[in-house]
Amino acid sequence: MPVVYPMHPRTKKRLRQNKLYAQSKMLRNVQILSPLGYLDFLVLMRECELIITDSGGIQEEATAPCIRKPVLVIRLSTERPEAVEAGFAKVVGTEKREILAAIGAALSRRKELPHRSPFGDGDVAEKIVEIIKKDFFSAQEM
Repeated sequence: MPVVYPMHPRTKKRLRQNKLYAQSKMLRNVQILSPLGYLDFLVLMRECELIITDSGGIQEEATAPCIRKPVLVIRLSTERPEAVEAGFAKVVGTEKREILAAIGAALSRRKELPHRSPFGDGDVAEKIVEIIKKDFFSAQEM
Protein backbone atom coordinates (compact mmCIF):
# COMPACT_ATOMS: atom_id res chain seq x y z
CA MET A 1 0.00 0.00 0.00
CA PRO A 2 1.38 3.43 -0.85
CA VAL A 3 2.17 5.66 2.10
CA VAL A 4 2.28 9.45 1.80
CA TYR A 5 4.14 11.10 4.64
CA PRO A 6 4.24 14.91 4.93
CA MET A 7 7.22 14.94 7.27
CA HIS A 8 7.66 17.53 10.00
CA PRO A 9 11.14 19.12 10.01
CA ARG A 10 11.83 17.83 13.54
CA THR A 11 11.03 14.28 12.42
CA LYS A 12 13.38 14.64 9.47
CA LYS A 13 16.10 15.96 11.79
CA ARG A 14 15.66 13.00 14.17
CA LEU A 15 15.76 10.49 11.33
CA ARG A 16 18.96 12.06 10.05
CA GLN A 17 20.49 12.04 13.54
CA ASN A 18 19.75 8.33 13.78
CA LYS A 19 20.92 7.68 10.21
CA LEU A 20 17.47 6.50 9.12
CA TYR A 21 16.42 9.27 6.74
CA ALA A 22 18.27 7.93 3.68
CA GLN A 23 16.77 4.49 4.32
CA SER A 24 13.29 6.02 4.61
CA LYS A 25 13.69 7.84 1.29
CA MET A 26 14.53 4.55 -0.45
CA LEU A 27 11.32 2.76 0.54
CA ARG A 28 9.37 2.14 -2.67
CA ASN A 29 5.92 2.49 -1.18
CA VAL A 30 6.67 5.57 0.96
CA GLN A 31 6.52 9.06 -0.52
CA ILE A 32 8.03 11.58 1.87
CA LEU A 33 6.77 15.12 1.30
CA SER A 34 7.82 18.43 2.75
CA PRO A 35 5.31 19.87 5.20
CA LEU A 36 2.08 20.87 3.45
CA GLY A 37 -0.07 23.94 3.78
CA TYR A 38 -3.38 23.56 5.55
CA LEU A 39 -5.59 23.27 2.45
CA ASP A 40 -3.24 20.84 0.70
CA PHE A 41 -3.15 18.73 3.84
CA LEU A 42 -6.96 18.66 3.99
CA VAL A 43 -7.07 17.42 0.38
CA LEU A 44 -4.56 14.70 1.22
CA MET A 45 -6.69 13.66 4.21
CA ARG A 46 -9.82 13.57 2.07
CA GLU A 47 -8.18 11.32 -0.53
CA CYS A 48 -6.50 8.81 1.79
CA GLU A 49 -7.78 5.51 3.18
CA LEU A 50 -6.42 5.85 6.71
CA ILE A 51 -4.75 8.54 8.80
CA ILE A 52 -1.99 7.68 11.26
CA THR A 53 -1.02 10.54 13.55
CA ASP A 54 -0.07 11.74 16.99
CA SER A 55 -1.71 15.14 16.39
CA GLY A 56 -4.89 16.10 18.22
CA GLY A 57 -5.77 18.65 15.54
CA ILE A 58 -5.57 16.06 12.79
CA GLN A 59 -7.78 13.72 14.82
CA GLU A 60 -10.36 16.48 14.93
CA GLU A 61 -10.07 17.43 11.24
CA ALA A 62 -10.53 13.78 10.22
CA THR A 63 -14.10 13.89 11.56
CA ALA A 64 -15.14 16.80 9.31
CA PRO A 65 -18.07 15.84 7.07
CA CYS A 66 -16.02 16.39 3.89
CA ILE A 67 -13.17 14.17 5.14
CA ARG A 68 -14.59 11.41 7.44
CA LYS A 69 -11.54 9.15 7.70
CA PRO A 70 -10.50 6.58 10.29
CA VAL A 71 -7.59 7.66 12.44
CA LEU A 72 -5.03 5.62 14.33
CA VAL A 73 -3.57 7.65 17.16
CA ILE A 74 0.05 6.75 17.79
CA ARG A 75 0.03 7.78 21.44
CA LEU A 76 -0.91 6.33 24.80
CA SER A 77 -3.84 8.74 25.22
CA THR A 78 -5.64 11.51 23.37
CA GLU A 79 -7.01 14.91 24.28
CA ARG A 80 -9.75 14.26 21.69
CA PRO A 81 -11.72 11.42 23.34
CA GLU A 82 -14.80 12.57 21.39
CA ALA A 83 -13.21 11.26 18.18
CA VAL A 84 -12.60 7.87 19.82
CA GLU A 85 -16.09 7.69 21.35
CA ALA A 86 -17.69 8.59 18.00
CA GLY A 87 -15.78 5.81 16.25
CA PHE A 88 -13.43 7.91 14.11
CA ALA A 89 -10.23 7.38 16.08
CA LYS A 90 -8.52 4.56 17.91
CA VAL A 91 -5.62 5.03 20.32
CA VAL A 92 -3.14 2.29 19.41
CA GLY A 93 -0.12 3.15 21.54
CA THR A 94 3.48 3.36 20.45
CA GLU A 95 4.55 -0.27 20.11
CA LYS A 96 5.38 -1.37 16.56
CA ARG A 97 3.45 -4.65 16.81
CA GLU A 98 0.30 -2.92 18.09
CA ILE A 99 0.49 -0.21 15.43
CA LEU A 100 0.90 -2.72 12.59
CA ALA A 101 -1.96 -4.85 13.91
CA ALA A 102 -4.20 -1.77 14.13
CA ILE A 103 -3.31 -0.76 10.56
CA GLY A 104 -4.16 -4.23 9.29
CA ALA A 105 -7.44 -4.32 11.20
CA ALA A 106 -8.48 -0.83 10.07
CA LEU A 107 -7.77 -1.58 6.41
CA SER A 108 -9.48 -4.97 6.42
CA ARG A 109 -12.61 -3.86 8.28
CA ARG A 110 -13.29 -0.48 6.65
CA LYS A 111 -16.21 0.18 8.96
CA GLU A 112 -18.79 2.85 8.25
CA LEU A 113 -17.97 6.08 10.04
CA PRO A 114 -20.55 8.42 11.55
CA HIS A 115 -21.92 11.12 9.27
CA ARG A 116 -21.78 13.73 12.04
CA SER A 117 -18.62 15.03 13.60
CA PRO A 118 -18.52 15.17 17.40
CA PHE A 119 -16.82 18.55 16.97
CA GLY A 120 -19.66 20.22 15.04
CA ASP A 121 -21.07 20.52 11.55
CA GLY A 122 -18.49 22.89 10.09
CA ASP A 123 -20.81 25.88 10.22
CA VAL A 124 -19.34 27.64 13.24
CA ALA A 125 -17.98 30.57 11.21
CA GLU A 126 -21.44 31.38 9.87
CA LYS A 127 -22.92 31.20 13.37
CA ILE A 128 -20.22 33.50 14.74
CA VAL A 129 -20.84 36.05 11.96
CA GLU A 130 -24.58 36.02 12.69
CA ILE A 131 -23.99 36.54 16.42
CA ILE A 132 -21.56 39.40 15.79
CA LYS A 133 -23.93 41.07 13.33
CA LYS A 134 -26.87 40.69 15.71
CA ASP A 135 -24.97 41.91 18.78
CA PHE A 136 -23.07 44.65 16.94
CA PHE A 137 -26.14 46.12 15.23
CA SER A 138 -28.24 45.76 18.39
CA ALA A 139 -25.59 47.62 20.39
CA GLN A 140 -25.46 50.46 17.81
CA GLU A 141 -29.24 50.92 17.96
CA MET A 142 -29.15 51.57 21.70
